[in-house]
Amino acid sequence: MQFRSTSTGKVGSKANYPRFPLAEQHEGKIIDLVHERGREAPLAKIRFEDGSVSYVPAILGARVGETLQFGLKSKIEKGNVISVQNIPDGTIVCNIEKHFGDGGAIVKSAGTNATIFSHGDEGVTVKLPSGRFTTLNPKNRAMIGTLAGGGASERHFMSAGNKWRSFKAKGKKYPIVRGVAQAAYVHPHGGGRHQHVGQSSTVSRDAPPGAKVGSIAARKTGRARIKERR
Repeated sequence: MQFRSTSTGKVGSKANYPRFPLAEQHEGKIIDLVHERGREAPLAKIRFEDGSVSYVPAILGARVGETLQFGLKSKIEKGNVISVQNIPDGTIVCNIEKHFGDGGAIVKSAGTNATIFSHGDEGVTVKLPSGRFTTLNPKNRAMIGTLAGGGASERHFMSAGNKWRSFKAKGKKYPIVRGVAQAAYVHPHGGGRHQHVGQSSTVSRDAPPGAKVGSIAARKTGRARIKERR
């Protein structure tokens, strides 16, 4: 259970797009904006015309009562979900499908967005928040706009307890104790009269569990940079 995120405070199903056929056109109404434990971006609770309910990450400016469109014929407006093949270049999008039908897998962090860069024969090129480019299937869906909740990670925790609860909700281990601060029987870097590793910290990639700590399969250590090959 140490690295397992708790189910308490979760809204239930994953926050993904509903699996509508590509040719169908649907409309949904935002009936509530909810917070899910361990997620910085708020979720929009959407009810569609057939009565089904889905949770989708909310964009900046979303409000209760707003109507969203899902389909190829949707307007290029904030909150609408359209395939990237029908989104013009330069449009700000978020919650993009990495593979068609996965319901949204990339650019889902609070306050992030991507840009539709170009359309080509190989697919649609998208500029990610990191600055890198990726080419996607033209059928993949994306939401117009920027995800809400930006700046949540910039707020200071102010106490170790708040940070521990935040990490626990995300299934992360906290606090992480330095190996040199532990005893010799607990960690390979532990023990000794002073807090130092005492040996090379570079270990093999095939090292057994318990010994696989430090710089794992490091090609190079230190401050020197590897020169780019021409």
